[in-house]
Amino acid sequence: MSAAPAPDSRFDVVVIGAGAAGLFCAGVAGQLGAKVLLVDHSEKVAEKIRISGGGRCNFTNRELDPRQPHKHFLGENPNFCRSALARYTPSDFIALVRKHDIAFHEKHKGQLFGDRSSEDFIRMLLAECAAGGVTHWQPCTVSEVVHGSEGYVLQTGRGTVRAPAVVIATGGLSIPKIGATDFGYRIARQFGLRVVTPRPALVPLTFDGEAWAPFAQLAGLALPVRMETGQKKERMAFDEDLLFTHRGLSGPAVLQISSYWREGTAIRVDLAPGTDLAHDLLQAKARSRKLLANELAQWVPSRLADAWVQQDPAWQRPVNEASDKSLQQLAARLSAWELVPTGTEGYRKAEVTAGGVDTRELSSQTMESKQPGLYFIGEVVDVTGWLGGYNFQWAWASGFACAQALAAARPGQPKASDLPGLAARL
Repeated sequence: MSAAPAPDSRFDVVVIGAGAAGLFCAGVAGQLGAKVLLVDHSEKVAEKIRISGGGRCNFTNRELDPRQPHKHFLGENPNFCRSALARYTPSDFIALVRKHDIAFHEKHKGQLFGDRSSEDFIRMLLAECAAGGVTHWQPCTVSEVVHGSEGYVLQTGRGTVRAPAVVIATGGLSIPKIGATDFGYRIARQFGLRVVTPRPALVPLTFDGEAWAPFAQLAGLALPVRMETGQKKERMAFDEDLLFTHRGLSGPAVLQISSYWREGTAIRVDLAPGTDLAHDLLQAKARSRKLLANELAQWVPSRLADAWVQQDPAWQRPVNEASDKSLQQLAARLSAWELVPTGTEGYRKAEVTAGGVDTRELSSQTMESKQPGLYFIGEVVDVTGWLGGYNFQWAWASGFACAQALAAARPGQPKASDLPGLAARL
């Protein structure tokens, strides 16, 4: 960390927020010749990187298609992120990771994780900031940001700072225990910029306690499912794992669907995807005298089978004694379980925040807002990715686009393609 500054310090740009987007943007801008100050109010740098991917950081996804951002991103205008994602791709960040000799592997569906620890990626980003000569104040609060004829004046915990450009990379409201605040939204509104109402995303869903009681006993049980929500053109479906909890449902399938779910609407779950349960149960009836729950355990976990048959006396008998109708009803319920969540686990367990600074207020090329010299990048913007590295890639891409714009505003500075370090297109 840098020593205490002079009473009035001047920089080319102040980046507020030392998370994924802020660190990356600061490093690129610094290497492109800008005098950068990076500030963050938290004690620790990049806590979201540290805890991501089970501590190994799911840093990008190879399946991302910049030409079709709506496939993996949501917001009021998912296509907003097309330009930035096309100019800094997963391959570009992978090249940087390799440059720093960080070992990684692909888990599934294009998801890339570090082999060792998320700390490898934090050290990489800090090293690239150091290579760009970035001044880093942390912890350091920013109490005021004002704009005048000479640019921006910021009142910070380490004195007054002046700069022609400010980058807001403060993220959303998710996981307040690691320092999340509404700072970015407040700054946007201060300068008259619209904010799409934030809400928790990639978050577990909860259900009414009494109604959920029959399933609370299944807490800890996981199984592959197909889950969907919405109707017709707005329908979204995911084939992922489901996890039962004491209060509701979690796991990758639920986290994915939660970004699209709307309060008061239903989700639908196929608990035995790829199986014609009605056909298979009728076949079992013809050859078996086992209890229906025991037969059902061929296709779903036995704990789930036991809990499910308790819902109807007609299912609590040997399969050969069950009527065809009751078997068909059981199959239909398991294949299209429809339920309405009462809510979510909220920001405390949400991996990201949906909503944010309205993209109509920003340039998709530069991330600069309609307020000159004020930029927004990363999660604070109304761009939300799927689970699996997409949100980190948005952080890298939006940070890169912003840094390029900051450099372009300074005549005679090098281009990103000229650099051998973080910003190079290898």
